Amino acid sequence: MVSIVHLSDDFVVVYKPAGCDFHDDHGTPGLFSRVRAQLGESELYPVHRLDKVTSGLVVMARSASVNRELCEQFREARVEKYYLAISAKKPTKKQGAVIGDMAPARRGAWRLTRSTNNPARTAFLSTSLVPGLRLFLLKPFTGKTHQLRVALKSVGAPILGDTNYAAEPADRVYLHAYQLSFSVAGHIYCFNRLPDVGEHFLRPEFSVALAGWAHPEQLTWPRA
Repeated sequence: MVSIVHLSDDFVVVYKPAGCDFHDDHGTPGLFSRVRAQLGESELYPVHRLDKVTSGLVVMARSASVNRELCEQFREARVEKYYLAISAKKPTKKQGAVIGDMAPARRGAWRLTRSTNNPARTAFLSTSLVPGLRLFLLKPFTGKTHQLRVALKSVGAPILGDTNYAAEPADRVYLHAYQLSFSVAGHIYCFNRLPDVGEHFLRPEFSVALAGWAHPEQLTWPRA
């Protein structure tokens, strides 16, 4: 059963587990189909999606009008999104911005280019988790495919478990959609949810490291 974080007449926010496809895959129901069946909904709209390897918050609209409203906010970068990630590599900079166009690479991966015609834009902060592991808080301003995975690889810190981007194997890919803020009919909503799977996300040091980032919307972010 899919974990429902919030349910209203206008939208539903759910928790997507890592390893769960958003759409159906070769007859296996994906997250969207599972939520629709669980709610008994004939009318449900997929506003945005997460990569299969990523866990965290996803919003789905329950009417065409709300879907248009939310899709417009995502398209115009008015939705505030914050992600958590862990890397076993030391980044070239502890905080900053990654800006650049993205192009297809081998085996379904993507790469960052030097051009900025239609760039992916990501700001990030980081802190030590334990010796050998670093925790990242990421704020994407765009929604490109594999954007955060490519951004961290570009600063020398691929996400732990993300072997497609030259990271060390792990029990999961350590990328989590942590907080999501948007508006519907003039009302602002904000939801957050910590990851519940992953040995390093469940370390006691994780909660300590995250304490200073309890309200990411109030932090001073590098310009992206």
